[in-house]
Amino acid sequence: MTEMIPTPIIKWTAAETASAIAKGEVSAVEVAQAHLDRIDAVDKKVNAFLHVDTEGALNAAKAVDEKRAKGEELGPLAGVPLALKDVFTTKGIPTTCGSKMLEGWIPPYDATLTSRLKDAGVVILGKTNMDEFAMGSSTENSAYGPTGNPWDLTRIPGGSGGGSAAALAAFEAPLAIGTDTGGSIRQPGAVTGTVGVKPTYGSVSRYGLVAFSSSLDQGGPCARTVLDAALLHEAIAGHDPLDSTSIDAPVPAVVEAAKMRDIRGMRIGVVKEFAGEGYQAGVMQRFNESVELLRELGAEVVEVSCPSFTLALPAYYLIAPSECSSNLARFDAMRYGLRVGDDGSRSAEDVTALTREAGFGDEVKRRIILGTYALSSGYYDAYYGSAQKVRTLISRDFDTAFAGVDVLVSPTTPTTAFPIGERADDPMAMYLADLCTIPSNLAGNAAMSLPVGLAPEDNLPVGLQIIAPAMADDRLYRVGGAVEAALNDKWGHTLLEEAPAL
Repeated sequence: MTEMIPTPIIKWTAAETASAIAKGEVSAVEVAQAHLDRIDAVDKKVNAFLHVDTEGALNAAKAVDEKRAKGEELGPLAGVPLALKDVFTTKGIPTTCGSKMLEGWIPPYDATLTSRLKDAGVVILGKTNMDEFAMGSSTENSAYGPTGNPWDLTRIPGGSGGGSAAALAAFEAPLAIGTDTGGSIRQPGAVTGTVGVKPTYGSVSRYGLVAFSSSLDQGGPCARTVLDAALLHEAIAGHDPLDSTSIDAPVPAVVEAAKMRDIRGMRIGVVKEFAGEGYQAGVMQRFNESVELLRELGAEVVEVSCPSFTLALPAYYLIAPSECSSNLARFDAMRYGLRVGDDGSRSAEDVTALTREAGFGDEVKRRIILGTYALSSGYYDAYYGSAQKVRTLISRDFDTAFAGVDVLVSPTTPTTAFPIGERADDPMAMYLADLCTIPSNLAGNAAMSLPVGLAPEDNLPVGLQIIAPAMADDRLYRVGGAVEAALNDKWGHTLLEEAPAL
């Protein structure tokens, strides 16, 4: 009889990890140490983390063990490690947003999301790499070097939250947090074979999230399974009086939905506009197979046309840079962060100019210039105002579609992960990576990406995007859970088990 080899701790799901800790089969400290050891072993190659908080993680894990020993009631994720995107403020450890502008800045307070993670007993391992101020689709725009995709370290892990997605795929953490402004949770999830969810705008607090585009930014869960994402979603969501954009409404029953695995009778719309020229053949093959699977699982699938979606990309790249040019004006070398040229001989204006020149990277400067131009006198109505009108049309298209279907589906990204550097000198090609994800940010509804296989031509992960109406996030988990379970049964394992060893 062949002896069963136990699964290493780092390969456990978050739900399995939490269960093992709750039963006393393993301590939270042992779990944290296993992941810290993994980070130490592989992150020099991956570059998923900008800061590893070894002491803080072990102290947090020890506190969970002490509470369990005393018989105190603990949350469903107590003791589970997590990688936090370096755009959320964390008291006592650096928050850089992947920029030289905030190098070494240690916030005096926690973001609401950070506080909720700590209250839930989640063990924060450290802060993950990202495109500077969340501006990018590849995590190549970080001031601290690009992150590699664990499937192929010469390729991008998506952006802007590539560090969080790569940490999951490299088994450095079972859970992660990202932010999604134009697809920065879902797109990295798709190209790394992980699950990423953009909750309804306003359902997860933005207090303490360093703003890129305030009307679009949304924090959300990243995980290796749909259930794990749901557990994390439940831990971070809910009304926050500190956030003026926070929705005062109950959190949808996302965990219950993830466990249903039954979509019989649901109507699912395939977005007609998300196909055609520019889509990789292998991506469309896996997407079409996913649509057929949805039919096999008992859903009714219909084609849906959302004509305004073709205008989403240009509208986004006027609205987002406009808001970024306003938000990043706070980095003036006077209050916090980098300061260059302050030798007593220069004016405040000169110091600000020198600091911004040194502190901001090329992509951030590009978007600030574009946004400032779009907001300038004589151009506001022609550019920013027109883009906001398009945004309204996109929301109306969603309303019309959701009047007839429960959710919409599409590929998450037009292609699989491209080589690092391939699109560095072609901003338009880079921006097209977010073609399918941007409409949901403009409308503020909920969306998920989950892995549905590998593209045959390059053996890299493909993501299925599921889109639900605002505050119907549970529908994402119901559909995602059913698709994931069916695929795992078909394959006999999870997709990440096919990833090459680091």
